[in-house]
Amino acid sequence: MALGATMYTFTVQLADVDRGVYDELSLRVARHPSETDAYMMTRVLAYCLEYEEGIAFGEGISQADEPAVVVRDLTGSLVAWIEVGAPDAERLHFGSKAADRVAVYTHRDPQKVLAAWDGKRIHRAGDILLRSFDPGFVDDAVAALERRNTVTLSVTEGQIYLELNGATLSSAIREHRIA
Repeated sequence: MALGATMYTFTVQLADVDRGVYDELSLRVARHPSETDAYMMTRVLAYCLEYEEGIAFGEGISQADEPAVVVRDLTGSLVAWIEVGAPDAERLHFGSKAADRVAVYTHRDPQKVLAAWDGKRIHRAGDILLRSFDPGFVDDAVAALERRNTVTLSVTEGQIYLELNGATLSSAIREHRIA
């Protein structure tokens, strides 16, 4: 018998001073059995850090032609393609052709992620941002993770401040460009 997804809920107080975004979010997140907690936590962080009208979690592994997080305009057109982890170059190439903006959030070593893309054909590679956090930040967030989560997330001057179920964490949000 195949294992089903595990559901997590997040009640998020979001204050992104850098972008002028202030909102309360109520998220239901399904973690597929093949997905790590670190990947899921990074997916939630990406959603919050990219939050705007039209944002949604992608269909997941069942839809290979959709990223972890998508942003669509009112007509349903794809505006932003937001990946998590270490997607391959072919996937970024496809996403960059499909959407105006592409971003990747990783919980892995960003230099290794960039190295995997080096020399590969990626449409508008110079426009794609890879964002990472301080080492251990996502792991510390995972340690505080519960099935029902209360989150306060603030962003100011490129720094993220996260309170997750009483644990207080912070990290720089580092931006890397594809060479």
